[in-house]
Amino acid sequence: MRVLLTGHQGYLGTVMAPVLAAAGHEVVGLDAGLFADCVLGPRPADPPGQRVDLRDVTAEHVAGVDAVIHLAALSNDPLGSLAPELTYDINHHASVRLARLARDAGVQRFLYASTCSVYGAAGGDDLVGEDAPLRPVTPYAESKVRVEDDLHALSDGDFSPVYMRNATAFGHSPRLRADIVLNNLVGHALLSGEVLVLSDGTPWRPLVHAADIARAFAAALVAPREAVHDRAFNIGSEVNNVTVAEIAGQVAEAVAGSKVVITGETGADPRSYRVDFSRFRAAVPGFDCEWTVKQGALELADAYRKHGLTRKDFEQRFTRLAVLRAASGAGTVDDTLRWRR
Repeated sequence: MRVLLTGHQGYLGTVMAPVLAAAGHEVVGLDAGLFADCVLGPRPADPPGQRVDLRDVTAEHVAGVDAVIHLAALSNDPLGSLAPELTYDINHHASVRLARLARDAGVQRFLYASTCSVYGAAGGDDLVGEDAPLRPVTPYAESKVRVEDDLHALSDGDFSPVYMRNATAFGHSPRLRADIVLNNLVGHALLSGEVLVLSDGTPWRPLVHAADIARAFAAALVAPREAVHDRAFNIGSEVNNVTVAEIAGQVAEAVAGSKVVITGETGADPRSYRVDFSRFRAAVPGFDCEWTVKQGALELADAYRKHGLTRKDFEQRFTRLAVLRAASGAGTVDDTLRWRR
């Protein structure tokens, strides 16, 4: 199968591309390249691809493609809140335009990287399934809800969108992100000796390893149409439904000599939800996540030590918001996050 993978030079895409290739697919990448240099360790070997802003995609980019896996986005809540209008332009409007072009080009399956943060303010201890009310509390999560709605309107007998609502990702990737919770806490533990939690630690977070996300997308790509057509799936494992305080405790166990420090300075986080992941396991028999939070913390600590993670890189090169601010300050990107020519 010829697969267009958007965001192939991102945190998830760099992990997913070799998984798809190992499954026998021909992978073609498409990425704006904003985070292509956020590499920890040896530079990864990317699939053939084009450096294209998602807002500039044309019919030519989806010609001859059997399926699209759409990961590319301005990713995470702080970034989305900084520039909500860009979040909607890129994450919402450009994503729907890509899907429309793909449908018109005869692409049969469109796997969309959505997020469990669409449940945002679900609260409580009950497990949240895919049919639960959506309560996004950030522009990032709201943009994902809007795309899901618009893709549903595009679905038909020949075009099958699938909404992969990923839990919060963690784990090592050759293109690192340090601004997601487990990756961040392990970095703080190694660099300062403190597992620093700024909230009160009580919110629930569902977590999932980047490699398990890649495996889930590879499975959904070849699943029977009737099992996945126009359906939403939570991607993760119930065992990784944990509170932020519990995440911090597991990091302290993985990084010897570190201690948990919960400051509570940002107060209670309204984003709190425990998630039910059984629908995807039922739709794709044999799939289950392989990584636990503790295993991920150990993996990250080993990778950070092996590749000599520094505080400067941790706080700047591997933090999405800092990368974009630096590029803007240097004049390499404009106010709309387009490369200056």
